[in-house]
Amino acid sequence: MSDYIMDLRKIVGHRPLLQAAASIIIENEKGQVLLGRRTDNHQWGYSGGSIELGETVEEAAKRELFEEMGLIADELEFFMINSGEETHYTYPNGDEVYNVEIIYICRKYHGNIKRQEEEMEVLEFFDVDDIPEDISDPIRPVVRRYIKKRKGL
Repeated sequence: MSDYIMDLRKIVGHRPLLQAAASIIIENEKGQVLLGRRTDNHQWGYSGGSIELGETVEEAAKRELFEEMGLIADELEFFMINSGEETHYTYPNGDEVYNVEIIYICRKYHGNIKRQEEEMEVLEFFDVDDIPEDISDPIRPVVRRYIKKRKGL
């Protein structure tokens, strides 16, 4: 969690916050998607997190990708903005957020896949037809839309 959000939590406690986030969906050369099983809720998700003060959305997305998955994004393609009631999430510690998440797709990247042990239990590539059902709640709308796009629906 970002220092900015942690500082706000000291003031507002667990009350809902509007959280600006940036994320990247990684696709490999086979068209598979890289997902990680999160340590906090044990559900699957792509890389992403809160935008720090003064950071651009693209910088935040790239930073989160490197921190969580060890990869460096070379090119980003805007995918969508995820916001609204479905993005409400209560973390296991009781903190509540409504996310406004800007999501990119990245097909050109480099580096060695390495999970951030504090946030990811495991990282794995999945074919679009084999994406797990237990996707982290606030990103379910994104994953549904991504699958539809990939299938041309």
